[in-house]
Amino acid sequence: MDTQAGDAGAFKDFDLSRVPSPCFVVDAAAIRRNLTILSDVGKQADVKVLLALKAFSCWSLGKLVGDYLDGTCASGLWEAKLAREKFSGEVATYSAGFKADEMPEILELSDHLIFNSPAQLTRFSPQIIAAQNWGYAPDFGLRINPEHSEGSIPKYDPCAAGSRLGTPISQLNADDLAPFSGIHMHTLCEQDFAPLKRTFEAVEETLAPWLTKLKWLNFGGGHHITRADYQRDELVDFLKGIKAKYDVEIYLEPGEAVALDAGILIGEVLDVSRNGDIDLAIMDISATCHMPDVIEAPYRPALLGEPDKGHVLRLGGPSCLAGDVIGDYRFEPKPQIGQRIAFLDQAHYSMVKTNTFNGVRLPSIAIWDSETDALEVIRRFPYEEFRDRLS
Repeated sequence: MDTQAGDAGAFKDFDLSRVPSPCFVVDAAAIRRNLTILSDVGKQADVKVLLALKAFSCWSLGKLVGDYLDGTCASGLWEAKLAREKFSGEVATYSAGFKADEMPEILELSDHLIFNSPAQLTRFSPQIIAAQNWGYAPDFGLRINPEHSEGSIPKYDPCAAGSRLGTPISQLNADDLAPFSGIHMHTLCEQDFAPLKRTFEAVEETLAPWLTKLKWLNFGGGHHITRADYQRDELVDFLKGIKAKYDVEIYLEPGEAVALDAGILIGEVLDVSRNGDIDLAIMDISATCHMPDVIEAPYRPALLGEPDKGHVLRLGGPSCLAGDVIGDYRFEPKPQIGQRIAFLDQAHYSMVKTNTFNGVRLPSIAIWDSETDALEVIRRFPYEEFRDRLS
């Protein structure tokens, strides 16, 4: 998988020894830059922009996010609770499946509750009626599967054959949609404007009779709006056109775009060795524990300051998993034990996917402001974090 990250930005001048290792460092100035772009798009197009917490849940920056965006979208009860506790604005909650014992609290926390199928709305009707009687029920949306695929990697493509995400549009009728206030579709991954336009064109004729009866249309996430080459003017014109034609509120749910190129993961070389023709370096960064998308996608994260030529080393983590390999990288000179390195564009997804397999230490989290050089390590994870999630 080829990622769409840019260059190192202000991190080129960051002293990697200023924080413990391993450590995520998030640049608040870069977050502000991304939020400003997203806010401008929202204002120009007169649409609402929500942060997708599944991609970036750094709640220490919750107030900053609230200064620019209209709210957050959650993937279930715990993210909805976090949204209400640490962020501000609207909360839109979607999950492929909800638990009955969590539904009363989800109903109270959410402004919009999006179901994966019409049957889920029917199943939870007793809880919904109870919430409505108490005066705090949200409005309800349905996630559809446009059955139009734009994804290049099947495991990241919600419209891949046999996808469990959303109800296929070919299976819906007017009775299915009648109880819902909105439609949700999320089909993109690190993509620009053209795939969104093609997706809507593929379903517009089918949706047109219903769109004028709905309150809102949610285009989900996967929009790389803050990338330098994204066609933002075309996006604004497109969204304004839909609003004018159907008189419907529009939502976007960027996640990665909020934190794009805004964070690094710093690690330290623990050992250097050789196996046959391959030079090896063991890091205190683990692919499986700290950057699982490196294995799942798979992809090769960019290394800060990697030269065009030099010694090639295979970097891997300290765990016992044979496949805990980050990738092959060039160094000049050859790295030494104790040397710090950093991987780029790690603020989104990597931070929310970390785990403690093998008892590997979780990275600390630091907030740096490249405009003021203020730095604070806001979280360190002691042994108890590993112990207390087990029994």
